[in-house]
Amino acid sequence: MKNTFFYLVVLAVAFEIIADILFKYWSINARGVLLWGGVALYGISTIIWANSLRFELLAKAITIFTVLNLVVVVLVGVALFNESLSLTNKIGILLGIVSVVLVQI
Repeated sequence: MKNTFFYLVVLAVAFEIIADILFKYWSINARGVLLWGGVALYGISTIIWANSLRFELLAKAITIFTVLNLVVVVLVGVALFNESLSLTNKIGILLGIVSVVLVQI
């Protein structure tokens, strides 16, 4: 059961991250296909996410989903779009990771 939850959350996050990347490229290029591709992937991500809730409590699940998404999207932003992180941003990310650890205890 826990493995199923983990795999579903990782898959949902992956679809959402790809959607976020498409949205960012859309904001730069204004090509409609990027916007609608992102919307479609968000929909798929939401369906997968909803199914993951069959295997875990909402409070625990949303924390894991949100922080995993946050960390990966920030890394993508830095790697693909040359975005920078302030010290406050880095501390916030660290605190998000700590929150996942605390929720798991």
